[in-house]
Amino acid sequence: MAAPKDPRPCSVADTLALVGEKYSLLVLREVCLGNGRFDQLVRNIGAPRDILATRLRRLVDAGILTKRAYSERPQRFEYRPTRAGLELEPVLITLKAWGDRHLRDGNTPMVIEHVCGNELVPVVTCATCGDAVRHEDLTAHPQVPGWTVAGPAVA
Repeated sequence: MAAPKDPRPCSVADTLALVGEKYSLLVLREVCLGNGRFDQLVRNIGAPRDILATRLRRLVDAGILTKRAYSERPQRFEYRPTRAGLELEPVLITLKAWGDRHLRDGNTPMVIEHVCGNELVPVVTCATCGDAVRHEDLTAHPQVPGWTVAGPAVA
């Protein structure tokens, strides 16, 4: 079997192709915070209007956001997360926590409070056993023919 010529098939790469651009993730941050109106997004993100409009259109087309008119004259829209968009919120929270620890020395610009009343400290856990996920406890098993953990299988 010849080694594949394309990069490793990967859900991380597929997801990043859709939401991995800076402004897309910042749109998701704002929409999850309840700031879904275009002017709010422009102000809070700092993206140029044309780039923001393109990102919003792409996120709506991908089913991550919905677009709803809130004014007819003038016509204005707000954006809200779909179920798929809300499923990305833990990713944003985890990125925020990493940035707070490694880029801001713990000086967080925003605290996220859990319903229990305490500051949320995200932890990835196994859905089956409940243990926290640690690198040393993981084993990858490639499912695509022609690929091993190290890369393309050699014939």
